Amino acid sequence: MKVLITGAAGFIGGFLTKHCLAANCSVLGLGVSRPVDWLGGSFELCDVRDAVRLSHFVSTFQPDRIFHLAAQSYPTVSLEQPQETFETNAVGTINLFESVRKLDRTPTVVVACSSAEYGPVDAVNLPVREDHPIRPLHPYGVSKVAQDLLAAQYFANYKIPCVRIRIFNTTGPGKLGDVCSDFARRAVEIELGLRPPSLRIGNLTRRAIIDVRDLVRGLWMAPDCCEPGDVYNLGATRIYPLQDVIAIIREHVRQPFSLETDCALVRNCDEPVIAGDITKFQACSGWKPEIDLQRTLRDILDWWRTQLVPEQHLSASLAAQAN
Repeated sequence: MKVLITGAAGFIGGFLTKHCLAANCSVLGLGVSRPVDWLGGSFELCDVRDAVRLSHFVSTFQPDRIFHLAAQSYPTVSLEQPQETFETNAVGTINLFESVRKLDRTPTVVVACSSAEYGPVDAVNLPVREDHPIRPLHPYGVSKVAQDLLAAQYFANYKIPCVRIRIFNTTGPGKLGDVCSDFARRAVEIELGLRPPSLRIGNLTRRAIIDVRDLVRGLWMAPDCCEPGDVYNLGATRIYPLQDVIAIIREHVRQPFSLETDCALVRNCDEPVIAGDITKFQACSGWKPEIDLQRTLRDILDWWRTQLVPEQHLSASLAAQAN
C-alpha cells in the first residue's frame, strides 16, 4: 500500500510514519523541514500552501491513502499569526483536495481535525459528542473548523472518500509545546540542576490525555472502519486534572520541587475541560487506548533527559571555565 503523509516531520507524523512502515507500506512524507531521524521511505520538502509543488508529489506518487496532518498546530501561535495559521490549515487543505481531484484513482484521505473546534463546553455536555455546536476560542480552532468542513464538502460534491478525525489532547516522547511536555521538561531541568526547584505553572485545567502511539493506531484503522465523509472524535477515555500530571511527574524525578504560578502561562483562551465522547469511533473500530498516563509521562521524562543532559554538561563546563 502507498501512503502519503503531509506534516510527516511533525510529532504525530513521525509516529504515524513508523507505524505505516511497520505495516510494510511504501511511504512518502511531506513537510516544511527535514526530520532529524527519518525512519525510512521517501521524504520531500513541501509546504501545503504551495499548490503546484503539492500537486506534483500527489500525482507522481499516486497514493492509496493520505493522512493529512500538516498544520500550524499551536493555539497561542495562532493568536500572533492568524493569517499564516489559516493559510496553512484551511488553504493547505483546499490544495490537497484539489490535487486529489486531478488523480485517476481516488485515495482515502484521513484529515486530522481538532478538539479545539468545540471551544468551551458546559459540564453537562462532557464528554463532548461530534454533533455538539462548534465555538472555537482562537484562530487555530477556527482554521480547523474550516479544514473540517472543507473536507466534508469535498466528499459531498466530489465523492472523495475522506474521514475527519477530531483529535483530542495527545502527547508522548518528543512532543513540544504541550502541558505534559512542558511540565516534564521543567522537572528534568530541576533534576539536573539547570533551574531552581520551583515548577512554573499556568491554568490547572482538566484534560483527557492520550498517548501518541495509541492515537496513530486509531488513525491507521480509520480508513478501514469509518464511514467516508463522516466525523469522529478520537482521544482518551479518562479525564485528568493537571494536578494529577504534576503528581505523577513528582514520583519520577529525583529532586523535590515547589509550584509557582506564572502569570505569563495563564491564558484566557484555555478551555477549562477538554474531553471527547469516542464511543462512535470505538463502535466501528473496536479500538481502545492501551498506554496509561504513568507510562506516557515516564517516557516523556526519559526523552527530556536524553535531550537535556548535554545542556547540563555544557553548563558545568562553562562554570568550571569561569572558576
